[in-house]
Amino acid sequence: MARTFVITGAGAGLGRALARRFAADGHRVVLLGRTPGKVEAAAAEIGENALALACDVSDPASVESAFSAIGERCGRIDVLINNAALFEPFELERGSPEQILAIVLTNLAGTILCSRAALPWMERGGHIVNVSSESVAMPFPHLSVYQATKAGVERFTESLFRELEPRGIRVSCVRAGAMYEEGKVWAVDPEARAAFGRAALERGIDLRSAPISHFASVVEVFRALVDLPEDLHAVLVALHARRP
Repeated sequence: MARTFVITGAGAGLGRALARRFAADGHRVVLLGRTPGKVEAAAAEIGENALALACDVSDPASVESAFSAIGERCGRIDVLINNAALFEPFELERGSPEQILAIVLTNLAGTILCSRAALPWMERGGHIVNVSSESVAMPFPHLSVYQATKAGVERFTESLFRELEPRGIRVSCVRAGAMYEEGKVWAVDPEARAAFGRAALERGIDLRSAPISHFASVVEVFRALVDLPEDLHAVLVALHARRP
């Protein structure tokens, strides 16, 4: 049976890869992103099963508007994947208030706001999947704010799971590692990227030689997660890249 998937941060990267995969399975996918051109291009590539809507997950008004439109057009939401996130490495003392607030509001508040907005359109059997990061459990430098938001996403997932269990709505979190796809460029300031690499090496983490997984591989884990039998559930799934 076809389901309605809503995916945030769907204009590129993992979000776009998820939208492609679930649309290929015959489901309707709603791609949300703060840059209309990106999600519209991704939806046009996917075809008739895709709907693109502009949504800045850090803005409550934008979230409410987008989810109201989804409810009106689709009637329900079966799966919400909170994928939108900002990743910017910096030492806290050097981070601007604007950088800090943008990461906290997008990564953590955005996940909470979108989950809240989706619930009126979800029924028993619905599923919310939040995306976390392996950095929560690793000694990466320059990521104190990013790590804090992703740790918050994991704690939020656990609490929301218990809150929604009586309603038959599942809540899961996927802790993902580094991922790539052909043509994707890491949009981080070159100086910040270089400083991050040097600081990581000082902690014994060589980013240049670390394994990295492909988006297409990670997508299959999400697919298995949302297709779990009714008598199974996974609150936290931790993924780590490995060399094949």
